[in-house]
Amino acid sequence: MAELVYRPVIGAAQTMFKALDLKIECRGSEHIPRVGGAVLVSNHISYMDFIFNGLAALPQKRLVRFMAKDSVFRHKISGPLMRGMKHIPVDRKKGEAAYAHALNSLRSGEIIGVFPEATISQSFTLKSFKSGAARLAQEAGVPLIPMALWGTQRIWTKGHPRNFRRSHIPITIRVGEPLEAPADQYAGAITRRLRERMQELLEAAQRAYPVRPKGPEDTWWMPAHLGGTAPTPEAVREAEQKD
Repeated sequence: MAELVYRPVIGAAQTMFKALDLKIECRGSEHIPRVGGAVLVSNHISYMDFIFNGLAALPQKRLVRFMAKDSVFRHKISGPLMRGMKHIPVDRKKGEAAYAHALNSLRSGEIIGVFPEATISQSFTLKSFKSGAARLAQEAGVPLIPMALWGTQRIWTKGHPRNFRRSHIPITIRVGEPLEAPADQYAGAITRRLRERMQELLEAAQRAYPVRPKGPEDTWWMPAHLGGTAPTPEAVREAEQKD
C-alpha cells in the first residue's frame, strides 16, 4: 500500500521542481544498490533534503524510508503522507523504538535514510555525527551509502524564508561508493570514516556548483570558510547554548 502513496508524492515533487525550474545535477546514483538493504546517509542543510535524497535513488528504482522527528507525523497534512510512505518516526526521548523499526526495515531489504547530524546545519558545514547510522548498518549487515547535497539551503532552510519562486536554483547531488560497516569494528571509528567520506563528497559538490553569490546580499548561503556570511560552526554552537 505504501507505494500507492509514495509514487504520487514523487510525481508531485517532480512537478514542483519543474515549476521552480530547478537545475538538478546528480552523480553517483549507481552506488545505491538495486536490491537489498542499505543506510543512505546525507548532510542536512535544508528542510527539503529528504526529497532530494530520495530523488537520487530513483534511477536505481529504489524508494527510501526516512527517519524523521515524530512531530512531522503528528501534523494533519504531512502525518498521513509520512505514514503512508512508511517513513519512521523518531521520538528523541524514546529512540529505541525507532531504531528497532529501522533495523527491521533494513533486514527486510529496505533503504533507510538517515541524517547523522540530526538537525539542520546553519553553518552549512558538517556538524558532529551521531553513531546510529553506523550501528544500524552493523547490526543489519548492510552498507552505508554516503551522499552530499548542495544548493538545497537556497530553497528553504532554518532561519531564512522559503524561496518557492521560479528562480532557477541549481541543486548538486553527489552519491559516494558504499562503505562497509563490519560488526567487529567500533561504531565510532566507522562514523569517523563516514564523515570523512561525506566531507569529500560535500567539497566535490561545492566545487561543481555552477553559480556564486550575486552580490554581498546573496552571500548568506555560503559557509564562512568559503567567503560567505553564514554563521561559523562556533557561532552556531554559542547561539544554541544561549537558547
